[in-house]
Amino acid sequence: MTESSADIAAAFDLLKIDRAFLDDPFPTYAALRTHDPVHRCPNGTYFLTRYADIMGVYRDRRFSSDKKADFGPICGDAPLYTHPTSGLVFNDPPLHTRVRKLLAPAFTPRALRALEPKFIALVDGLLDEAEVRGTMDLIGDFASALPVEIIGDMLGVPREERGPLRGWSLAILSALEPVLSAEVERQGNEAVAEFSDYLADLITDRRRYPRDDDVLTAQILGEVDGEILSEDELIQNCIFLLNAGHETTTNLIGNGVAALIEYPEERAKLQAEPSLIDSAVEEFLRFESSNQLGNRRATEDVEIGGVAITAGTFITLCIGAANRDPAEFSDPERLDITRSPNRHLAFGSGIHTCAGMTLARMEGRIAIDRLIKRFPGFRPDGDPTRGGRARFRGYSSYPLVLV
Repeated sequence: MTESSADIAAAFDLLKIDRAFLDDPFPTYAALRTHDPVHRCPNGTYFLTRYADIMGVYRDRRFSSDKKADFGPICGDAPLYTHPTSGLVFNDPPLHTRVRKLLAPAFTPRALRALEPKFIALVDGLLDEAEVRGTMDLIGDFASALPVEIIGDMLGVPREERGPLRGWSLAILSALEPVLSAEVERQGNEAVAEFSDYLADLITDRRRYPRDDDVLTAQILGEVDGEILSEDELIQNCIFLLNAGHETTTNLIGNGVAALIEYPEERAKLQAEPSLIDSAVEEFLRFESSNQLGNRRATEDVEIGGVAITAGTFITLCIGAANRDPAEFSDPERLDITRSPNRHLAFGSGIHTCAGMTLARMEGRIAIDRLIKRFPGFRPDGDPTRGGRARFRGYSSYPLVLV
C-alpha cells in the first residue's frame, strides 16, 4: 500500500534518511510542510519546513548558531571541533561580528571587480579544453574546478599546490552531514589537520613576503577597530573560505545547468534573452539550494508556529523546503527564470547571511552564461550521479556532450 503524505511526515527521521530521499527530498519536504511543519524528530530535535517559521528563526536573537555544545560530544578535542567552532558560521556575536568585519574586505565590490577578469579567463580556459574533447563532466571538469581556482587565487595558494584543496573541502563538509560515520569523521579530522598545517606554513611565508594581490596578506595585515585575526582564526577562516566558496559555487553551477536541461522551455528563454542570467541564477538558487539545511539552538523557551520549544532545543532549518513553500512562491515546484520577487533563503538571512554570496552569484552567472553561449546544444552524455548528501545538494558527476 502506498504511504500517505501524512504518514511520510509523521515518520520522518533526519537520522534515518535513505537514498530515495537524498535523490529527491522535495516530496518529503512538501509532506512535512503540509502536515507537520514544526516536526519533532525521535531524538527530540525539531525540523522546520515553512518559509515564515525559518525566516522568523533567522531574525530572532534567541536562537544561537554557536555549535560548541553540539560538536564537543561528537568530535571531542579534535580538528573537526576546532574548525567549525572557530569559523565565521558557527558563532554568535560578539565573536561573529568581529570576525565578519575582519573578513569583509575580501568581498567588497572593488575586490570582486578585480577577481572577475581572472574568473572569466579561467572559465574560458576550461571551456577551451572541453571543446577539444567534445565532452566534459560538468562537475569534475568545470563546476568544481572553478571555485577551487578562484579561492586559490584569493588565498595566494601556488597553482601547483592546489591539488588537495577539493578533497580537503569535501572531507570536511561531509563531516557536517546529519549522520557522521567513523570513517567520515576520520577523513574530516585528517583534512582539517592537513589543511591547517599547510595554511600555517603559507601564513609564515606571507608574513615574510607580503603580497598586494591576495586575501591572505590582507587578513594578516588587516585591522578593524584596532583588532586583527589571531593565527588560529586566520587558519580556520581560510578553511571556511574554501569550504563555503567551493560547495556553494560548485552546486550552483551544477544544479543550475541540470535545471536548464530538465526545463528546456526555460533554457530556450534564457538563450533567446541572455540578459535574464541574473534572474535565472536567483531561481537556480531557490529551486535547488546548494545548502539545504541549517541549524540553530534555542537559548530560551520560545514558540515556533504555535509549538512550544524549550531552551536548549536543537533545530534544523530546512532551507530547501522553505524555498519551495507555496505560501511564499507561486507554483514553487516549477523552474521559472523570470520569477519576481524571489526572496529565497539559499544564503540564509539575518546576521549570518552568507558573506560570500556576491562572489557565488558572480561565479554562477559567468560560468553558466559562458557555457550556454559557447555550447548552446549541450546535452547529457549518460546518467548523472547525485552527491548523496542531505545538507549539501548537488551532483558528483554529470557527463555532457558539447555542441
